[in-house]
Amino acid sequence: MPALPPLLTCALCVLLTSSVSTAASSTGDQVLNKTPTQLAMQLMNSFAERTGLSSTQPVKRYLWTDAFAVCNYLGLARITSDQAYTELALKLVDQVHHNLGKHRDDDPRSGWISGLNDAEGDRHPTLGGLRIGKPLAERAPDEDFDEHLEWERDGQYFHYLDKWMHALDLVTRATSQSRYSIWSRELAATAYAAFSYPTHEDGPRRMMWKMSIDLSRALVPSMGKHDPLDGYITSLQLATTAAALPEPVIGPKLDHAIAGYAAMVLGGDWLTDDPLGLGGLLVDAYRVQQLQIQGARFQPELLEALLEAAIEGLHFYKNSGELQQPPQYRLAFRELGLAIGLHAVERMQALIDSDDNVLAVNPRLHAQLGTLMQYAPLREHIDNFWSHPEHQQGSSWSEHRDINEVMLATSLIPDGCLDLQTLATVNKPAEALDH
Repeated sequence: MPALPPLLTCALCVLLTSSVSTAASSTGDQVLNKTPTQLAMQLMNSFAERTGLSSTQPVKRYLWTDAFAVCNYLGLARITSDQAYTELALKLVDQVHHNLGKHRDDDPRSGWISGLNDAEGDRHPTLGGLRIGKPLAERAPDEDFDEHLEWERDGQYFHYLDKWMHALDLVTRATSQSRYSIWSRELAATAYAAFSYPTHEDGPRRMMWKMSIDLSRALVPSMGKHDPLDGYITSLQLATTAAALPEPVIGPKLDHAIAGYAAMVLGGDWLTDDPLGLGGLLVDAYRVQQLQIQGARFQPELLEALLEAAIEGLHFYKNSGELQQPPQYRLAFRELGLAIGLHAVERMQALIDSDDNVLAVNPRLHAQLGTLMQYAPLREHIDNFWSHPEHQQGSSWSEHRDINEVMLATSLIPDGCLDLQTLATVNKPAEALDH
C-alpha cells in the first residue's frame, strides 16, 4: 500500500477547488438506479475506452490504477461469465508491459528498461521492473530534489510493483497460465534486489521508497512503513501459486526474498490512521488468512498483529472527522482503499464461520473480527458517498478520475481483487519448494 514518506505527505494536503463535471451530473439518476455490478461495468468500460485499452484513444497507462483494473476485469468475467472481460485483463497486462516496461518517449534511452533486446524483453517483460507512469520525466542525477515536483516525476515505486505482482498472480490463478506466474516472480526478485539494502552485518535490511527508472539510484530513500510487510506477504503468495501449478516451477523461487522480508517484518509496528494504509492492512490480513488455508506458513501471530493495528487505527480515523468533510477536501481513492479493506473483513468473517476453516478455533481472531465488523457502516458510507454523481463534480475527483473510478469499481465488486482463487492442482505448500 502506498504509505507515504514524510517528505511527500504534504503533497496530499493541498485543498482542491471545486469544478463542475457535466458528465456526472447529467447521468445522476441513471447511476443511482444501477446495481453495484452494473455501475462497476459502466466504470470499467469507460476506463477501457478513455485510456486506449478498447479504443483508438492514446494509450494511457499508470501502474497502480492498472493493477486494480486487471483485478476488476477478472472479477467482472467471473460475475458475468463474459470472457470479453478476461480478454481486457490480458490485453491490459500486455499494454502495461509494453509501455511501462519500456523507456518513456521523451527519454533519450529506448527499448526495454531491463536492457534486454526486443525478443528477450517480450519473454521477460518485468525483469527490469515497471515505470510508475507519472507525467514528468524522472529527476536527473544532477537535479536538486523538489518535494512537490517529485510527486509528478516518473521512476519506480515498490508499492506499485507489489500491486502489479498481485495482479499478475490473480491472472495466473484465473487462467492457470504459468507465464504470468513467472513474470510476477521475476518482478518480485528484481524489486527485492533493487529496493532493499543491508544496514549492518547480520541486521535486517531496509528499503527505498522510490527508485530511478533503471533501478540504479534512489530517488526517495525513505522506507514505506508497510513495504516490507507487503513484500513478505506477496512473495509468499507468488510462491504458493507457483507450487500449485501443474507443471514444474520455472523462474525465481523467492526463498531469499521471503527470508529477507521476514527479518524486516519481525516485531514490526503496523499502526496507521491513513485510510488507504488501513485498507491495505485489512487486505493483507485477508491474504494471510487465505494463504494459511492454502498451506503457506507465516510468522506466528502475524495475522492477529495486523488486525490489532487496524483496530487501533480505525478508532483514530473514525473519530478524526475526515468522513464528515465536503468532497472537495477529501481524496476518494484513499477512502475507497479503506472500503476495500472493510470488504475484506466481511470475507474474513465468512471464512471463520465456514465449517472447514482451520483457523476457526482461534478465539482472539474471533474477537478481533467481531470488533472490526462494527466498522462495516464506514464501508457502506464510503461506497455510497463516492457512487453519487453529486460528489464527483469537484476537482478532487476529476483530477484523479482514473484511480478514483477504478478503485470505486473495486469496492463495488471486490472479489476480483480480494479472493485468492485456488488452482485445480495443488502440489505442495510454498515453503516446500525445491531449491
